[in-house]
Amino acid sequence: MNTFQPAFSSWLNAPAHQQWLADEGLRLLAFAKASKLPEGFGNLDEHGQLPAGAQAHTMNTARMTHSFAMAHIQGLPGFAELVDHGIRTLSGPLRDAEFGGWFAAPEHHDGDTGKAAYLHAFVALAASSAVVAQRPGADALLSDAIAIIEQHFWSEEEGAMRESFNRDWSEEERYRGANSNMHATEAFLALADVTRDSRWLSRALRIVERVIHRHAADNDYLVVEHFDRDWQPLRDYNQANPADGFRPYGTTPGHGFEWSRLLLHLEAACVQAGLLTPDWLLTDAQKLFTHNCLHGWEVDGAPGIVYTLDWDNRPVVRQRLHWVHCEASAAASALLKRTGEAQYETWYRRFWEFSDSYLIDRIHGSWHHELDPQNCPSAQIWGGKPDLYHAWQAVLIPRLPLAPSMASALYLGTYVTMR
Repeated sequence: MNTFQPAFSSWLNAPAHQQWLADEGLRLLAFAKASKLPEGFGNLDEHGQLPAGAQAHTMNTARMTHSFAMAHIQGLPGFAELVDHGIRTLSGPLRDAEFGGWFAAPEHHDGDTGKAAYLHAFVALAASSAVVAQRPGADALLSDAIAIIEQHFWSEEEGAMRESFNRDWSEEERYRGANSNMHATEAFLALADVTRDSRWLSRALRIVERVIHRHAADNDYLVVEHFDRDWQPLRDYNQANPADGFRPYGTTPGHGFEWSRLLLHLEAACVQAGLLTPDWLLTDAQKLFTHNCLHGWEVDGAPGIVYTLDWDNRPVVRQRLHWVHCEASAAASALLKRTGEAQYETWYRRFWEFSDSYLIDRIHGSWHHELDPQNCPSAQIWGGKPDLYHAWQAVLIPRLPLAPSMASALYLGTYVTMR
């Protein structure tokens, strides 16, 4: 794998841009501290306050624990206790002490006793980052998360993750999802670094080969999100509920960008591990990026990337979500580092200009999580400001190498710029 000397001045080499990213990260972290609750971390409102009756959620708790662990690894004071709080609550009220695994909310207060692969991938990611941060209880949490993934979610036959189960694992959902497998890929990259077991990279490659190199490639590199248990696409899935926050109808450009970046991380990790690394990881990453820019950016006449498209690539849900633009800029930076091509510099700057103009909230803090089609703050899909994870990673990824994974790279101090 090669990196290239660009024939242009890159923002990735600009000290002022690097400082801007670092400063924005500190601003995001300071805002997110208020999300702490006795049983984990919860959703903040638009002003950075916990609303009355706020409850902790496993997704938020795992993402915050991962994010705060990366802050602590960098040597930022004030985050060790927050990481420890995340470990305690993920090991306590959020965990099912009887049957194992994790509920979506403490002691399933929300009425949901199911076990979802999506959440368990984030628990594994959080635990792996906490291990790198050398926090007490992290090793036990990681061992628990790995055991649950091995026992219930990973399907060796399919080379992918099963989606979800009921509480005692006796009933399995007859569905397979690209989203949960995408975040499993992210978690597996971190697990490979922390456990020094390249089997996790081989598993990630099998997921990518199925979801991207097979199904997305057959769909013009727009990610097919929903499948039945036999991995047959479900093109009508959620057509009556197209704006679902986790399983929307149609294709989701933001996931195309996220997968594009993950393919490059996987390629770099496989090279570092001395594993056979298929050439299509790079070409698929480039095609994902290109096709999702083509069909997602400004397709309704206004700046920004729409949330979803139908099967004819027409916008369905036109809201602009913050996480989509975080992943777009992160993917552009990854492709820029990998190829040195000027087109990715252009896109990288374009995406950050959009986020700076419309998403970053300098009055109330953090980022607007959702904009309407006219790029005004909205709350149709995601209200408030619950998510540190996407924006925090968006300001870290341009400063880090493609491998190892983020927490490990921060621990090793391997900040990079373009050569």
